[in-house]
Amino acid sequence: MARFLIAPQWQGSPSARAMLLVDGASAIAGDLPRAATTVLEVPVEAGDSLGTAVHRLSSLTRVRALIAEHMQPETVLIGGDCSVTVAALAAIDTSDLAVVWCDAHPDLHTPVSSPSGAFSGMALRAVLGEAEPQLSLDPAISPERVVVVGARSIDDAEIEPLSGLRQVDAADLATPEALADAVAATGATRVWIHIDVDVLDPAEFSGVSSAEPFGVSPTVLSAAIRAVRARVPLAGATIAGFAPRTPADAVDDLGAILRLVGSVA
Repeated sequence: MARFLIAPQWQGSPSARAMLLVDGASAIAGDLPRAATTVLEVPVEAGDSLGTAVHRLSSLTRVRALIAEHMQPETVLIGGDCSVTVAALAAIDTSDLAVVWCDAHPDLHTPVSSPSGAFSGMALRAVLGEAEPQLSLDPAISPERVVVVGARSIDDAEIEPLSGLRQVDAADLATPEALADAVAATGATRVWIHIDVDVLDPAEFSGVSSAEPFGVSPTVLSAAIRAVRARVPLAGATIAGFAPRTPADAVDDLGAILRLVGSVA
C-alpha cells in the first residue's frame, strides 16, 4: 500500500506566489486516506542562502532532513515545489533507479546559470549531482537513467545538459508505450516518477504558477505512467507544483490531480 508524504515546501520556488504551493499541497492532502498520509511541518520562514547562490538554503536543508526522517518504500511525495524530489531520492537507494522527470521546465540550471537562485529550477541538475553540493545527490543519478517528459520552456543554459538526456515530448505520449520504452531503455530495474503539474496542458489544468501551452492531458499522462508501471516497478513518485489561486480553483483541478495520484499509487 502506498504511503503519502505531504511536504508543502515553497522555499525552492521562484514564483512570487510560491506560498500558494502550501495551499495546493493541503488541498491534495484533504483527499488522501488519512491513515496512510503524513504531513510534514515545513518551516514558515524563507530561510537564508548561507553564503551560497541558492536562495533560502537553510530552510531547504531543514525540509530535506524531515523528508529523510519519514521516507518509506513506495512513498508518494506531495509538494510543494518540485525540488522535494531531490530530498526524497537522497533518502533511498538509487543504485538501480531510473528517474522520469515530467515537467514543462527541465530544471537544469546550476547556481551559476540560474536567473532566480531558486532551487526548484536546479532540481534535476542536482539529481545529476551537478548543483549546489549541499543539495546535490551523491551518488548522483547517471544521465543515461534520466527521462525528461514534456519539457517545452527551456532556457539557453539548459539546452546543452538537456541534449544529453532521453526526452519524450508531450505529443509522443499519444503512443501509449512511448514512455515505457524510454524507461526500459535505461536498463534500470526500478523507477521514480516526478510530476510537476505544469507538464499538463493549461487548457485542462490551471493551478500552476507558470502555465505553458501544448502540454499533455491528465488522462494521457496517467495512461503512460500505468504503462511504465506494468514493465518497471515503481520505487516512489512525486506530485508537485500545484498552486491554485482560490479554493474554487483547487476543486476544479483536483479531479486531474487524483487521476495522477491513482496512476502512481
